[in-house]
Amino acid sequence: MNAPRCIAVLLVAISVGHAASLSELMEETRRNNPDILAARRAWQAAAQIPTQVTTMPDPTVSVQHLSVGSPRPFAGFSNSDFAYIGLGISQDLPYPGKLRLKGESAQEDVAIARDKVDALMRSVIEQVKEAYFQISAIQETLAVLDRDSRLLEQIESIADGRYRVGQGIQQDILKAQLERTKLLREVANQRQLLGSARAQLTKLLNRPSDSLDLSSLDFIADRLVETPLRYTAEELLARARTQNPAIAGQQEMVKRQSLGVEMARKDRHPDFNVQYQWQHTAEQFRDYYMVSFSARLPLYRSRKLNPELAQATEELSRSEREYESQIQAAYFDVRDQYLAAQTASQLLTIYREGLIPQALATYQAGLVAYQGGRQDFESLLASFMDVLNFDREYWKTLAEHETALSRIEQVTGLSLN
Repeated sequence: MNAPRCIAVLLVAISVGHAASLSELMEETRRNNPDILAARRAWQAAAQIPTQVTTMPDPTVSVQHLSVGSPRPFAGFSNSDFAYIGLGISQDLPYPGKLRLKGESAQEDVAIARDKVDALMRSVIEQVKEAYFQISAIQETLAVLDRDSRLLEQIESIADGRYRVGQGIQQDILKAQLERTKLLREVANQRQLLGSARAQLTKLLNRPSDSLDLSSLDFIADRLVETPLRYTAEELLARARTQNPAIAGQQEMVKRQSLGVEMARKDRHPDFNVQYQWQHTAEQFRDYYMVSFSARLPLYRSRKLNPELAQATEELSRSEREYESQIQAAYFDVRDQYLAAQTASQLLTIYREGLIPQALATYQAGLVAYQGGRQDFESLLASFMDVLNFDREYWKTLAEHETALSRIEQVTGLSLN
């Protein structure tokens, strides 16, 4: 099988498929991704805790029996008012404010779990976008390879014609054939990248992956178009601080640790217990009624309470430093991706308005000159490689531009496309 036919067969094998929009895949990811579903379950589980920790401890019911003069049940009821059957109930009473603090701390845990869901969803969606953009760029690259294979076939045909009339050399024909074979290698490499991107989507979409057949994701991605970035770096930084779920979650953690310090201070106050008991003896004796009140004395300050307060204070300080670190990390991501997007946008303009049309014009002029014997084959081949490389670099740069924007979306919560 010759090179053009090999390339055509490879491209047909890749291009067969249905169209799938990015929005459809994102929605499927939100519904089916196991990591997102697990994070939602954790959030829902955390939402059940506040009512539990703010509820008073369960009361305790007791039954007592005291016999006199014999181990037999009810012995002594007829001759002693010390023998009795007693029923009692007791209730623990936490120091005022402790239950409220536990409830507020649990509410912060719910907020942290919610922010984790948001952060994870943004991260997974960004991965879906990146894989989708890569697939789209590979599709365009394969189209470029198909077109340039036909150009090489034209060059080879011209070189063969000149060789037959004694104006060229056989080496020119062999070099053209070599370049076409190199295109076969590049198509194979692009197929590998395409398979890897599809495998990544299979994992993110949680589709069956019990075989190496990725036909369930054999789709045609939308053609990539450059998305303009209409926000300044300052606007994106401000948005990252207020809308980034990782920062919000860390901020909630600071609040939670602050409540932990308050709880450690509350633990220095006693908890209480109140108990009521009724005791019944024989009918000829009067019943007994007893109320008791007790308190837990927090005596072990140096060994327990002081270290508890110190631990809570250190954890609060740690969470504050982590909050500052999270802000700086988000700022770095925004600056880094903003610079990447700006640079890619400038390169795309250079490719569209300069390099690609200039390379194509140079190639076309060189082809005419080679046919007329006014240019050597090496120069023509070099101009052809410029056309090929600039086209491939354009689509790669466009995918990088869109990926940078998707990462900015992840950090800031904006919808740029």
